[in-house]
Amino acid sequence: MADKATPPNDLTSTLNLRQLRSIPQAAGSDEIYKSLSVEQQNVVNNLPKGQGILLILKGAGIGGRYLLDTAQTKVGRDMSNQIVLDDITVSRSHALITKDEGYRLKDLGSLNGSYINAVAVKESAIKAGDEVQIGKYHLTLFIGDK
Repeated sequence: MADKATPPNDLTSTLNLRQLRSIPQAAGSDEIYKSLSVEQQNVVNNLPKGQGILLILKGAGIGGRYLLDTAQTKVGRDMSNQIVLDDITVSRSHALITKDEGYRLKDLGSLNGSYINAVAVKESAIKAGDEVQIGKYHLTLFIGDK
């Protein structure tokens, strides 16, 4: 009877390419501003100095506008949030945007995570021109400079 050799350890692993995200080329806020419609530019131009607004420029909910006019803005699927994004990809209580000297985004333990410029974050500053992704929504921050 022949002695069977022990097979080598299998070091093969599988990559799920559907989970990879491309990181977009960083566009300056001036370039993004120039890509806005005349109506959107008027909205941004009429913001008071330091006042933020999130505009949905691509993807789900395109054309949506959310003024960040309080110290804290809660984002999620639940109707009790200041910004309601009604899709299963958004957690009921997904993220919190705060304003102090600037704007910050904090993920509230959401299932799908929160992204700034295609990078997953737990908490991070956001600045004019940054794209915030919550679920399938892509929101771009604009801040008034008048």
